[in-house]
Amino acid sequence: MNTDIEVQILRLGMILLLASIVSYIPGWETFGQAGAALIVPLLLGYLYKSLYRLVGSGRGQAGYGSSTPRVTQSAAPAAGNISGSTGFSGNYNTDLLAVRAAIGGNSDLHIREFTIADTGVRAALIYVDGMQNDRLLNMRIMQFLMSEIPAGPLTSIGIANQLLPFSQLNEAPSVEDFNKSVLFGHSALLIEGLPCGLLIQLPGGANRAIAEPVSEALLRGPRLGFSEVLSENTSMLRRQGFSDQLEMKTYRAGSSIQKDMVLAYMKDIVNPELLEEVKNRILKIDIDFLADSGYIEQLIEDNYLSPFQQAQNTERPDRVISALLEGRIAILLDGTPFALIVPVTFSMLLQSPEDYYERWLPGTLLRMLRFAASFLALMTPSLYISFISFHPGLIPTELAITLIKTRQGVPFPSLIEVLILEVSIEILREAGIRLPKPIGPAMGIVGGLIIGDAAVQAGIVSPFLVIVVAVTAISSFSIPMYSAGITLRLLRFAGMLFAAFLGMYGTILFFLMICSHLTKLKSFGVPYLTPVSPFRMSDWKDLFLRAPLALMKRRPEMMKTRQTKRKS
Repeated sequence: MNTDIEVQILRLGMILLLASIVSYIPGWETFGQAGAALIVPLLLGYLYKSLYRLVGSGRGQAGYGSSTPRVTQSAAPAAGNISGSTGFSGNYNTDLLAVRAAIGGNSDLHIREFTIADTGVRAALIYVDGMQNDRLLNMRIMQFLMSEIPAGPLTSIGIANQLLPFSQLNEAPSVEDFNKSVLFGHSALLIEGLPCGLLIQLPGGANRAIAEPVSEALLRGPRLGFSEVLSENTSMLRRQGFSDQLEMKTYRAGSSIQKDMVLAYMKDIVNPELLEEVKNRILKIDIDFLADSGYIEQLIEDNYLSPFQQAQNTERPDRVISALLEGRIAILLDGTPFALIVPVTFSMLLQSPEDYYERWLPGTLLRMLRFAASFLALMTPSLYISFISFHPGLIPTELAITLIKTRQGVPFPSLIEVLILEVSIEILREAGIRLPKPIGPAMGIVGGLIIGDAAVQAGIVSPFLVIVVAVTAISSFSIPMYSAGITLRLLRFAGMLFAAFLGMYGTILFFLMICSHLTKLKSFGVPYLTPVSPFRMSDWKDLFLRAPLALMKRRPEMMKTRQTKRKS
């Protein structure tokens, strides 16, 4: 009898133990979320690779531009060499007729025929309206050639030495080169008896005055920014300081409309392999017209499907020079004030030149604030959705009670609630940028306040969410690079969807996927998360902390520069 009772008690104990164990096993919903969290990254990875192969099939073997060189390098930007071009005959009438037949149909083209002084030799001045300095054109060409000149045979060398006081006077041996140079902005001379055309640089026309950079304003530092004129931008780099190691190479790109671009680097510092890689990608650019340096950025980047930029754009010459001294390469394009710096790492997007102009303690504090702000700008809405919809038990009790009270009467789930405010903020931000400057900032601030207050009063969103969205928006404003801020704004919406479907599993999965992508991403062979991954302790002096300048004696190890030590 006692034995049966003991057996029953043992069975009851086993049942209670199993029941207690089963009570800790998550429900089917949790297993479903975990399974989805496992399947989603595999599916996204497969779609990403498929799309990369599909789009990459039309971008050449290297994944950018064309498989054959399309860009030409020119030592002098006056004229290039064209195979099979037609040379000048030396007969004035024939050569002028060939020029008129080719480009004479342009209404802004001017051809001024005259006779050189008392020699009876005919000549023609050819130029495009608005692209020359008219005063210098009249004084240094017309006045010199139409006044009395020394007697003697007319040769290109004699004209250059005796009649034309210009530092840059080039010969165009072919009619095609001559015509292209005229349309590109050169003043040109055809002289009877000369078997070539003469090209003179007299730049003029309306240009924007050099001003402070709009997109990278500083409280302390140089107030100088690039302009749209390439020669002015290269001269700004030269004026940063005296150095015979700063080297610039000029290239011409564009199949329909050509533009000049310049590669700038410190030849005693830059890694030769990096320089060769950048040159190869530049030479393979195949496009009709480069309207801005953003075209170049998209055509030479390693991974065009990545939301993260792999070239840093800047308007500041001091930032460019600092990058060159670290072994990086700058790309400048005529017609845009934005230069590109390659390669780039993630930490560079959160750094400001002002970090180095201030003492190291304030610079370190500001930099750490930016890293924290970038995390908030990316993850705050996702965390809000995860806690409110799936894991309210993780919220402290008093705060949870407050949130419940503020959400009473809100008819929408947390995802729709967040989307309403986030989309409204993005629309206001874009409208503030496009509106004229006097009313743009005021409209953004007043519009945000009115919409937020009206949404709360109407019961569409909760007051706590307004705080969350406001913190997110303000955090995104603290990022120095506008392009990097756009990336975080884009990824923020993806994180919200992950959180809405998978809760905290989705939020953590989303963050891990970004970290995994950044670990794999490279910019011209340099890992994007360097010096975090791969770990380089020597480069941590300029990562989250900004070490004193006296301790930053070496250049970044990741760049593999020729000179590793900074010269004092």
